[in-house]
Amino acid sequence: MNKNMETLAIVSLGNLESYIRVANSWPMLSLEEEKSLSKRLYYNSDLEAAKTLILSHLRFVIHISRSYSGYGLLQSDLIQEGNIGLMKAVRRFNPEIGVRLVSFAVHWIKSEIHEYVLKNWRIVKVATTKSQRKLFFNLRKAKRKSGWFNKDELELVARELGVKSEDVREMESRMSAQDVALHSFLSEDTKRGSEKNIVPYLKDNFSDFANNVEKNNWKSHTSNKLNNALLRLDERSRHIIKARWLDEGNKVTLQEIANDYGISAERVRQLEKNAMKKLKIDIEK
Repeated sequence: MNKNMETLAIVSLGNLESYIRVANSWPMLSLEEEKSLSKRLYYNSDLEAAKTLILSHLRFVIHISRSYSGYGLLQSDLIQEGNIGLMKAVRRFNPEIGVRLVSFAVHWIKSEIHEYVLKNWRIVKVATTKSQRKLFFNLRKAKRKSGWFNKDELELVARELGVKSEDVREMESRMSAQDVALHSFLSEDTKRGSEKNIVPYLKDNFSDFANNVEKNNWKSHTSNKLNNALLRLDERSRHIIKARWLDEGNKVTLQEIANDYGISAERVRQLEKNAMKKLKIDIEK
């Protein structure tokens, strides 16, 4: 085993065929061996046991990575991400749950590969929500022919995947779009030599980055000053200001506050006026 481990350490993913050959040559573990190694890792943090568990399951990562070959990404990169998922699974595996390690690790391996595919398939991320991620990885399987889905196919796929038909159409559109290089050329007409580079057309002469940063900093500064000034008020005055002016979604009336404190609405108005004066003085310091 030590010889196999040394060989695998030397062979990098840059030489994919050699890596796969060596990974597949590592012996698979019996149920008893897997339990023994898992317990050594789980209860004693035995790193040698962790190495053996990882190396004996590399073949499964290679097998899973092949199902993602249609996304135009290097298999070596997919394997590398899957290996990260395998290592996370090995570290979290509880030998007492009554399942084999490979069954537990599949989720972690696929999760890491999914994240990598989503980040690298397009320059602009195509899936952010849970339903979009689900669609992204299932739509290619459902689409058995070229061209766009018709209405019946659209509704069928939506039902099978448990999502809205609008979401299916949107993801189909996203996946059909292509990235355009900034140094590609646009043609004004069919005449030779009339192409124009895209980059000059991306200039934005109206944005002022420095001004935007200054505005954001000033907004943060004034917000901090307001919070500090509020902290200097007594609890009742602070509650009145927040309820009357800072809670836009649920503003209350003077009478409602008066009822809470058992005082008159006029008294609440006076407290509000005094609190506003104190806030103004503290903010303008």
